[in-house]
Amino acid sequence: MTRSAGYDVSLSRPAQATRASPPMPKAARSSRWLSLLFSAVVTSAVAPASAAVGPGQPAPEFTLPDTTGKVISLASLRGRTVVLEWTNPGCPFVVRHYETRNVPQLQRRYGGQGVVWLAVNSTNPEHPDYLQPKQLAARYQSWDGAANAVLLDEDGKVGRAYGAKTTPQMVVIDPKGMVVYAGGIDDRPATGRGGFDGVRNHVAAALDEMNAGKAVSVAKSTPYGCSVKY
Repeated sequence: MTRSAGYDVSLSRPAQATRASPPMPKAARSSRWLSLLFSAVVTSAVAPASAAVGPGQPAPEFTLPDTTGKVISLASLRGRTVVLEWTNPGCPFVVRHYETRNVPQLQRRYGGQGVVWLAVNSTNPEHPDYLQPKQLAARYQSWDGAANAVLLDEDGKVGRAYGAKTTPQMVVIDPKGMVVYAGGIDDRPATGRGGFDGVRNHVAAALDEMNAGKAVSVAKSTPYGCSVKY
């Protein structure tokens, strides 16, 4: 008898079937087992490569080059609040946040308060969305982006270490190196140029609460956007 993904894929009649329970018709048994097997395969295929790093956990260390070739390590930023923004300028959700200046304004506001904002691009060089470092830098400059750096995670190791699934996806790290927020940038998944009235920006709220010496009230949310192009 063969087994796959924890399911018995044999279509033979169970040896201990009782007389009170008539055997299942062969077609029905086949359909049932195939359905179970298909579900197992699909579940395995869509399972994330790694679990997302959650609030209260240490932020995984990393060292990455930026678009200018400068190497930046998370360890070198200990003692400062850090925002990680997974990004891809080919994603319409990312385009919305930059063309409306929503993200550039946040980068400038909190950068002025000493927060280090790092955009992380985990796009595989073989993917059509990939841009060479100079092109990538130019795109964000055209949007008036104000991140401290745009980091190149071309092999996807850092993205997978953080469980990054979408662009944009955000992580806020406190001065002790602990994750205090992880998830979407706000509570309104949308593309286009619509406004942000009534939107709760989770990242801004987390940073404001930290600055006020308060605990982050919404420490986790479901990220939205385009899939990271690993």
